[in-house]
This record gives sequence, structure tokens and C-alpha cells, in this order.
Amino acid sequence: MNDLHAHEAMHDAARDTGHPSDASRGPTRRRFLLSTAGLGAAAGAGAAGLIPARALAQDDTLPDYVAWKDADDMIVHSPQTLETTRAGQGARAITPDVDLFVRNNLPAPSEDIVADRDAWEVSIEGVGSPATMTLGELKTLGVRSVPTMLQCSGNGRAFFAHEAGGTQWSVGAAGNVIWTGVPLSAVVEAMGGPVSEAAFVTGTGGEELPDGLDPKTIMVERSVPLDALDRILLAFEMNGEPLPLAHGGPLRMVVPGYYGVNNVKYVKRVALTETESEAKIQQTSYRVRPVGVSGDPSQPSMYEMSVKSWVTTPLMEAATGNVLIQGVAYGGQSPLDGVEVSVDGGETWQEAEITGADMGVHSWRPFALRADLEPGTYTIASRAMNAEGTAQPEDFPPNERGYAHNGWRDHAVELTVS
Repeated sequence: MNDLHAHEAMHDAARDTGHPSDASRGPTRRRFLLSTAGLGAAAGAGAAGLIPARALAQDDTLPDYVAWKDADDMIVHSPQTLETTRAGQGARAITPDVDLFVRNNLPAPSEDIVADRDAWEVSIEGVGSPATMTLGELKTLGVRSVPTMLQCSGNGRAFFAHEAGGTQWSVGAAGNVIWTGVPLSAVVEAMGGPVSEAAFVTGTGGEELPDGLDPKTIMVERSVPLDALDRILLAFEMNGEPLPLAHGGPLRMVVPGYYGVNNVKYVKRVALTETESEAKIQQTSYRVRPVGVSGDPSQPSMYEMSVKSWVTTPLMEAATGNVLIQGVAYGGQSPLDGVEVSVDGGETWQEAEITGADMGVHSWRPFALRADLEPGTYTIASRAMNAEGTAQPEDFPPNERGYAHNGWRDHAVELTVS
């Protein structure tokens, strides 16, 4: 989420207050302000009390390497951490490059690496005939395009009561893009298949590492189970254009359905390995554990994403009380089966219309509901369900690093109709 999650590998021991989450709480003022970031544009159309879209930005200036993005739709948390506002997400099936969030583990490499994209080299190991191939050579092995949601592991971190360390993402560390690349399975087949002991696919990023540090403590190297091989792309395009440097160009290992940290940027090595990477980002970071507990390899790793939805645009159409509620929903590891919307904080629910085309299990889909609301204040929430019958939960238990929050109650927004 990635995009990749900058500095979290270096700051995994961040502080927390240790305060337990109260499942019965309503949205706090802090949660409300964070959850409504980007909805300020709705105020002029009838929504009162919502903060301006840019109000949470720590810095209004876009870093040079992402100066091409739409500044009005971005919240700048740090030079390597930019969140999309809710208004910037909207209810679009595909997130434009200019509005996609950015999360880097390390500073982006020099623009020199995208000057001759086809010359970029990646080492393929753990196969019958290991070799180093250029991007140009990889392209001869096959091409596939896959729409998929890209989401940071910490998306929703701001809603946890214990104030987990790390970037305080609301909902904007997510987007839906079309990746185009070479299926890794085709590469492996062309190179003699996996070695017999292979159990993981390990990708290594090509960022420059600071001198004087143990590479394992800072390098971006992630291992995912070998079962994911058939879904992995070595992607060189995003939304039909050459992959931007900010998002991993010239080549990125993309694992559809997995949290962003597994989608290794500037990938220079892909290996089918017997064991997981020994890098800190694999061994102790991105591990789900109780508040106050240190990370270790026995804990669940941030792999597959869960069913989730959130409202992006409560818009007053006129003074009559007609409100168009829109948002995006994702089915997790199973196709999205439906979305419900509540305007009374979960007391009652109505079936929303899924407005976006089905672009595959790993892609999000927009939804909409038109509600006739009398003057007053409403708590608007959404909850998704997938084809396996797994529903988005009301609440999500706290964890040390604030990962994977998909509880519908904390993602709700308040809207004043007048």
C-alpha cells in the first residue's frame, strides 16, 4: 500500500497507548474528521460540518517526483506518503494515475532507471534454468492486463482507538488500477519450472540502500506463498501507460488480492525460495499481533485483503432531501455479492446498486444508493458481502500496527441535510 509502506519497515516498534477498543462506541470527533477528509466539496451541496478536503494535509506541496499528481485530491503526510481524499476517490471504477495514493518504503530511485525501460534487468532464480532477463526480453513471454485494488496494509489505521504508530491513513491508501505485465507463471515455465523445494515467491526491490546499515533491516524484500504464483504479474504499465517511477516503474511485482507491501517496486530479483525472506519487512514487520506485542515470524503476515467498502461521496442533489450516496466495495478473495447502505448508523439497511462493471475478483466496484432524507444529521455507513457469504464486520479488533481495518462503523461518515 504501497503503495508500499514507507518507513514502516524501519519503525515497526512504534509506540501505542495500549487503550482497548470499545466495540459499542460511536464515531469520535477525531474519527469523524479523519473519515470525512475529502468530503468538503459536498458542503456546498447540502452537507454541513464536513472539513475541507485539504485540511488534514501536513504539507500542501507535492514532492517533485509526484508533482504530476492532482494536488487537490492528495493529502501529503510526508514526501513518501500521499493519501487520496475521499472526494478524489469518488465512485470511479478505475483510479486515475494522478489520484492514486503513494507509499514508499525508501526514497524513489533516480529517474535514470526509467530512461530506457526495456533495458531494466531482473534476476529470476529458483527455477530450472535461472538467468537475468531484461524487461524487453520478458515482454516476449506473454502479456496480461488485470484490474486490481491496491491497498496499504494500514489503510484505516486512523480509526483505531489506540492510535497505532505509522501514517494515520483514513480510507485514501487505496485505489483501483489496471496493471499490465508479464505473468510470472509464464516466465517460470519458460525457465524450466520451479525447483522442487520452492514454497515462496520472493521479490527484491531495487532501491538504493543507505550505507552503514544492515541491508536486512531496511531492504524491501517480500515473500508470498507459492500458491500465489499464477496471479503474479511483473507489471510494466499502469492504466495503459508506462509505470510511473513513483509507483514502481519500470517494473513492479504485483500480487493481485494481496496488500500493497507485497507488490514490490523496482523489482530486480524474483526467486522461488524454500523459506521466507530474512528481511525485517518480512520477519517482524507487517505481522498482525495484539497491542503492545512485538512482531515475530509466528504471527500472521499481511497477505490477502478482506471484504471491505466505504462511502466516498454523500452529495445533496437539491434542497428536496434527495441525496446520492456513493462509494466503493471489494469482495476480498471472493467476488463481491452485494452492498448495503445505512443512513441511521446501522439500525436499518438498504440494498445499494453496484454500478461498476465486474472486472474480476480482485477489482473494486462502485456502488450507489439514492435516499430521500428529511432535514437532520445522518450517520451513513456501507457494508459489503462476498459470494462466500463473508460480510464486512461492524467493528475490527485493535492490533499493534493498526493493520487491515475493515469495520463498517468506523468507516461511516456523518451528513447534515438542511
